[in-house]
Amino acid sequence: MDANANKPFRILGLQQVAIGARDKQRLKSLWVDIFGLHIKNSSASERENVQEDTCELGSGVHAVEVDLMQPIDPERKPAVHNTPLNHIGLWVDDLPQAVAWMSEHGVRFAPGGIRKGAAGHDICFIHPKGDEQFPIGGEGVLIELVQAPPEVLAALA
Repeated sequence: MDANANKPFRILGLQQVAIGARDKQRLKSLWVDIFGLHIKNSSASERENVQEDTCELGSGVHAVEVDLMQPIDPERKPAVHNTPLNHIGLWVDDLPQAVAWMSEHGVRFAPGGIRKGAAGHDICFIHPKGDEQFPIGGEGVLIELVQAPPEVLAALA
């Protein structure tokens, strides 16, 4: 049976892995200095309580972002440093359709809805835990769904 047969969207591949710590300098010591990843950009979001360096592993449409994050205020939520593997991101071919279909099928989404992410793509998050109304969650893992841009769609679809 084709698992995608009745879905109006497709998950295309891994888009990112986000790792949090109280101090992202320690993360950079491993990921940049030791592993050799380069920093594509840096950003901060008061709303998301995060200072973030976006690194790249691989190249082109097959590149995976490795986001190194620290909280702006470690006492505020969201606490991007708890847990250290903050979230994974998945490319999706049609984000609005995916969110609508998943919601109808019991997936719980984190507050905030679809919005622009740090890299400029539309994003939203599947909540790490289900609840009574929406019983399906990430079982402890926050999952970011990322609208794939045209070049990723062409390469991975």
